[in-house]
Amino acid sequence: MIQFNLLPDVKVQFIKAQKSKRMVIVISVLAVFVSLTLMLVMISATAFQKRHISDLNKDIKSYENNLQDTGDLAKILTIQNQLNSLPNLYKARPVTSRLVGFLQQTTPAQISISSLKLDFENTTISVQGTADTLESVNRYVDTLKFTTYTVKESEDKTAAFSGIVLSTFARESKGASYTINFVFDPTLFDSSKEVTLQVPKTITTRSETQLPNSGVFDTKAAQ
Repeated sequence: MIQFNLLPDVKVQFIKAQKSKRMVIVISVLAVFVSLTLMLVMISATAFQKRHISDLNKDIKSYENNLQDTGDLAKILTIQNQLNSLPNLYKARPVTSRLVGFLQQTTPAQISISSLKLDFENTTISVQGTADTLESVNRYVDTLKFTTYTVKESEDKTAAFSGIVLSTFARESKGASYTINFVFDPTLFDSSKEVTLQVPKTITTRSETQLPNSGVFDTKAAQ
């Protein structure tokens, strides 16, 4: 079939312009509709948000009034804070169970301990007891002076005790009595560190280590 376009060019252009106009109008209407819809949604969301904030403020006010009506609220909060700090305090606590092992390592067999006072605040120890002789007491004092410790994965030796003082001593019919006061290194009881004591195994009393060599007194030279 053969078709002939008998419309003049002006009419054809007019028809195309009309189509374009209708298309623009439709698109404009759709754009206006979408814009109005979005605006309504935003207005609704804003209103809902304001209402939600208002409800939250009312709830907060209600909870605040309930808390204010609670008796001893300050004490309850203080206790709660203290409970929250317990885990950290527990981790930082000194390992007092190490004391028994330290005493077994540093106390000679001839020494008996009748009283011991341990002060973690001032890091001091006071020991009272009896011994077979005062020489054993002196050996005990010097053993404490020469005792060192090392921390796991380190070879550095540090003095375990300092400020060691034989504050009282006396000879008795069946031996001697004594009181020794000294300061301990807090690391010895630190729960975060594994400590090993290095206790001297030989005689370390100054009365023994500072004896003059026998060769100094030559009897033949004296003659």
